[in-house]
Amino acid sequence: MPNAAPTIDPSALVAPSAVLTGDVRIGPHCRVLAGAVLSAGDGVLQLGAHVIVMENAVLRASKRFSLTVGDHCLIGPHASISGATIDSEVFVATGASVFPGAHLGRGSEVRINGVVQLRTVLEPGATVPIGWVAVGNPALIAPTDQHEAIWAVQRELDFPGFVFGVDRTRADAMVQLTERYSRALGQASSD
Repeated sequence: MPNAAPTIDPSALVAPSAVLTGDVRIGPHCRVLAGAVLSAGDGVLQLGAHVIVMENAVLRASKRFSLTVGDHCLIGPHASISGATIDSEVFVATGASVFPGAHLGRGSEVRINGVVQLRTVLEPGATVPIGWVAVGNPALIAPTDQHEAIWAVQRELDFPGFVFGVDRTRADAMVQLTERYSRALGQASSD
C-alpha cells in the first residue's frame, strides 16, 4: 500500500525522534523509543499490543515480506528485523538480527547479537544464545565457529534469490542485486 500513513493506537507512545514510514500499525500500549526506525516500504509492518521497540532498533517490511510482531514482545536496542513473523512473548535482544521469511515461535529468544537467518523457523520457546546463529527449518542453532555447518544450510536458503530474485552464480550478481534494490527503494523516495 504505497503512501499509506502510519496508524498509532491512542494508548501507544512513540518517541519524537522515532521514524515511522508507510503502512506501520502500532498496537495498544506499545512503546517505540528514541531513534527507532519502523519502515513498511510498500508493505505492512504491524505491532501487536504491549510491544516495546527500544532505541535505534530497525524494523523493516516490504511488499513481499511484511513484518508482524505479536503481543508482549521486546525488541532490544540496535536490533534489526526485516520481513519476519514474530509470535507473541518473543525477546529479540540488543544487536540481534532477524532476516526475511523468518518465523520466531511464541516465547522464543534471540539473545545479544544473535542471528536468525532468512526462511528460518524457531520453534516456540527456542533460544538463540549470545552471538549464535539460527539457520534453516528446523533451525540449526550453532556458534559462529561452526561456519561450515551454518553455511551448508544457509547456502541452500539462497539469500540473493529469495530476497532479490538474483542468481548468486551470475558474474554480475551484485550489479543485479543492487540495481533491483535501488529501484525498489526509489519507489519509496517520497517518504
